[in-house]
Amino acid sequence: MSIQAIIFDVDGTLADTEDGHRIAFNRAFAERGLSWNWDVPLYDQLLAVTGGKERIRYYLQDFNPGFAKPADYDAFVRELHAAKTRQYTAMVRDGQIPLRPGIKTLIEAAHRAGIRLGIATTTAPDNVAALLEVGLGPHWADLFGAVGCGDMVPHKKPAPDVYLWVLQQMGVNATDCIALEDSDNGLRAALAAGIRTYITRNAYTQSHRFEGAAAVFEDLSDLPGFCRTAGLSLPGVTA
Repeated sequence: MSIQAIIFDVDGTLADTEDGHRIAFNRAFAERGLSWNWDVPLYDQLLAVTGGKERIRYYLQDFNPGFAKPADYDAFVRELHAAKTRQYTAMVRDGQIPLRPGIKTLIEAAHRAGIRLGIATTTAPDNVAALLEVGLGPHWADLFGAVGCGDMVPHKKPAPDVYLWVLQQMGVNATDCIALEDSDNGLRAALAAGIRTYITRNAYTQSHRFEGAAAVFEDLSDLPGFCRTAGLSLPGVTA
């Protein structure tokens, strides 16, 4: 089978962003005068829920139920998440969150080979743009046929909605694609969309089981090895 498209998750897959998000949340909390602190063990639990606004709601429901919610709770969550996004994008633009090993080479080589590229993520468009502008340059969007983000679809991962949207936008069949993910929720979303999925673990997903993944890697440091496993032929990368 000839692979026509690769669809990438963002957080934890393109870059080790999760701890950056955690720090940005804490900075936003402090900015808003909230005494909350999401340490690494707590954030590991909060990552069971995808989406930043959803994660805030999950925290307040299950970990801080005594918090007195403001009258306009929805607006409070939106504004707090917007503050977090500003903190996060500032960190990215400062070069604090580089792309993971092999990612830039894979994207650029696949693009040169005529393989179509897409993004399917639960994160906000501003986060994606900040990360990829620094990692790939100001014209990063020209490399991707579709960029599916957080609130563009009704349901976030592990629902397949964002993957189905990207497939539709790109006009490709699921069986002609592969996906690159880092978590069980992302894997379940891609598989539910019918896409063969490869995993690169990160510090927060080492314990995930990844049932149904085509293969699991620590990262793409051995990019030729990944390409051979996935059936990708990329000039300049694979012999």
